[in-house]
Amino acid sequence: MAKVERKTGSSGRRRVATPLAVQAECHEKTRGAHAAELAEDYVEAIAGLIRDSGEARLVDVARCLGVSHVSASRIVAKLARQGLVTAKPYRSIFLTDRGSALALQVTRRHELVVNFLLRLGVSEQAARIDAEGIEHHVGEETLAAMERFLRR
Repeated sequence: MAKVERKTGSSGRRRVATPLAVQAECHEKTRGAHAAELAEDYVEAIAGLIRDSGEARLVDVARCLGVSHVSASRIVAKLARQGLVTAKPYRSIFLTDRGSALALQVTRRHELVVNFLLRLGVSEQAARIDAEGIEHHVGEETLAAMERFLRR
């Protein structure tokens, strides 16, 4: 692994990061992406249900994500505590402004990854399946490169 120069602290001095430090940074970024995945999947599914059918019911969210009603209920409650959704028992689930913004960002990223994979010649089914994992881990620099590639 190549050594990378990093700016450190308020002094602005540069130091060379060791290969282990770079590797640790990569793992830390991946753990952060894993932590955000669930919320991103849920708000994307809720937004899609609202767009396609006018409402997002818990049973439909669970079915869309392939999880039990109980699992979906727990995650939706967590998303409500995080300020991403509003939900009441036996009522539709609504995205807050923050939840809508996240859903828009995730949907854009998802479609960009799908279109990139399709342009590479991946089948539509494989592109849609693979995009579900890739979309959560791809960085802004890589997304921008994918976008440039698709514009050609």
